[in-house]
Amino acid sequence: MPRSARQKSSSGIYHVVLRGINKQTIFEDDADRQYFLERLITYKETSRYEVYAYCLMSNHIHLLLKEGDEDLNIVFRRIGASYVYRYNKKYNRVCHLFQDRYRSEQVETDEYLLTAMRYIHQNPTKAGIIKEIHEFPWSSYKEYTNEPVICDTEFVFSLFSKDAGEALHLWTAFNQATNSDRCLEYDSGERVNDLEAEQIIKAIANVEIIADVKALERHKRSEVIKLLKKRGLSIRQIERLTGLSFAVIRGA
Repeated sequence: MPRSARQKSSSGIYHVVLRGINKQTIFEDDADRQYFLERLITYKETSRYEVYAYCLMSNHIHLLLKEGDEDLNIVFRRIGASYVYRYNKKYNRVCHLFQDRYRSEQVETDEYLLTAMRYIHQNPTKAGIIKEIHEFPWSSYKEYTNEPVICDTEFVFSLFSKDAGEALHLWTAFNQATNSDRCLEYDSGERVNDLEAEQIIKAIANVEIIADVKALERHKRSEVIKLLKKRGLSIRQIERLTGLSFAVIRGA
C-alpha cells in the first residue's frame, strides 16, 4: 500500500522522531551522540533549517525544527546516510539502522511549539532516566541556559518576553512545570528498551546497582515494581534485569 504524502506545516516547523529499526539502540556511546550532533550542525549550514529543540535517547531522537532551503526528506536522508555510514563502519555491520521513514507532526502555533519543546526536554525525566531535566546531557535544554551551539534560541525566548532575564526565568519555569502534554509518540504502546529500563530502575529504586532492588524492604520493593510497570516496563523485563521472580513482580 503506498504511503500517504506528508502534511505540510504552514509555519514550516515540525516535531520529528527518528527511531532505530525494530527499536534497536542507535547510540552505543557518547561519541556516537556527539557525532550525530555534529552532523546536525553540518547540515544545518547546508540546508538552512533552524533547530529549536532536540533530545537523543538511546533508540530514538526527538527534533523540533523549521524547514529551510531543503525539504525535510532531503535533510534526513543527508543526516541519516552520514550517521549510518559511520555507525556501520565503527561496529562492523552492514544492515539498516533507522526505520525507513521518520515520523513528524506539523507545529502550526507558537503555543504548540512550546508544548512540543517541553515534551522533548522532559522526555528523559518522564522515562525515569534522570530526575531533573537539566541533568540530561544530550538534550537542548542546556542550549537555553548556556551559550547555544545548535539551537536558534532567540525566537523561542521572544515568545516569553523581550527582556532577556525575564525570558530565561519564564522559559525555565515553563519547561520544568508538571504537565500532561501529549505530542508525537505519546502512548505509542512501545516498550522501553533495556538500556533505558536499567536507568529507570536505578532512579525509581534509588539504587546504584540494580541487584540491590532484591534487598529492598518488601513494601518498598512492591511500590518500586508498581512504578516500573507504570513506566512501561514489562514483567519479563523487570524479572530479567532485577532477578526478582515472576510471581513477586506479578503480585506487586
